[in-house]
Amino acid sequence: MSGEISKGEVLGLIVRLAALTAMSYYTMKMLIDAMDPTRKQKLAAQKRAEKLLASLGISKDIHLNEYEIMIASQLVEPSAISTSWKDIAGLDGLVTELRETVIIPIQKRKLFAKSGLMSAPKGVLLHGPPGCGKTMVAKATAKEAGARFINLDISTLTDKWYGESQKIAGAVFTLAAKIQPCIIFIDEIDSLLRVRDQHDHEATAMIKAQFMQLWDGMATDSANTVIVMGATNRPRDVDKAILRRMPATFRIGLPTQEQRRSILRTVLHLENVSENVDSLRIAKLTEGFSGSDLRELCRTAAVYRVRDFIETHDEETFQDAQEEESLRAITMDDLLKALAKMKESRVDIGYICPVDLD
Repeated sequence: MSGEISKGEVLGLIVRLAALTAMSYYTMKMLIDAMDPTRKQKLAAQKRAEKLLASLGISKDIHLNEYEIMIASQLVEPSAISTSWKDIAGLDGLVTELRETVIIPIQKRKLFAKSGLMSAPKGVLLHGPPGCGKTMVAKATAKEAGARFINLDISTLTDKWYGESQKIAGAVFTLAAKIQPCIIFIDEIDSLLRVRDQHDHEATAMIKAQFMQLWDGMATDSANTVIVMGATNRPRDVDKAILRRMPATFRIGLPTQEQRRSILRTVLHLENVSENVDSLRIAKLTEGFSGSDLRELCRTAAVYRVRDFIETHDEETFQDAQEEESLRAITMDDLLKALAKMKESRVDIGYICPVDLD
């Protein structure tokens, strides 16, 4: 009958409908990708992650999902970390404690596998005033332990799509478990895991809950060697539930006079320094200075010799001069002038107390 449809026509119709459905799916996917403002960022993160994973020698057999790849782009290879214990002056006691508490349990984890007390802590908190070397200590710890280091960018955890932030937060821990031993470092941890209250945004509250839930999962699995290390200068703003998960706590305070002297020597040891530089006197004059303040002091002092070099050369000879030996040594006068400049520029905002240079 002319009104009947043959089997072949039905199959052909089904094929055409399937093709239209597939085209609609891919068209919609392309539109969604085009509307996604983070697509370029994700593609760039994937390329960085592939290079980092190859350089770390992580097996291609380890399958990573798209969220883990985003976090993998923030991996730091231990051998690529330039900071070591020799760059950290005046914190010998802290270094010893970190060796015993964190580094040895990571390096000798097989030796301590049957011990419930000698395993590495699941959380380490470094706290103290700004500029005292908390981030440097974290990097040096990862380098010394030979652990993979995720320098977690907090902005990575936020996503405009509902539910995506929790998946990214979960990927932090699943990735760390796959590439262990691993240290997850969160600088300014109080900005992410601060005290919870009723005014928290729903997405922020869910990220915190997801973070703590997965963190507890790591804590109950003794086979995992994953450490969350946080740094903050506002420890009281960190949620108490987070502090409970960070049993190893170390305070890095402002350096003492002897520590300041040690820091000055460490910063200046590769520079051309005059014999008249009295590090003890500078250490006495810099009461209340942090490690980064002392480094800036030395940098400013080094700039004065460049200024003198420019003033004693015309433009032609200055362009031809490239040898570092052409610069004179850093003198005591340079350091005192730099100190006076820092005092003058910062005392008005209450950052540094007035310093008597006499």
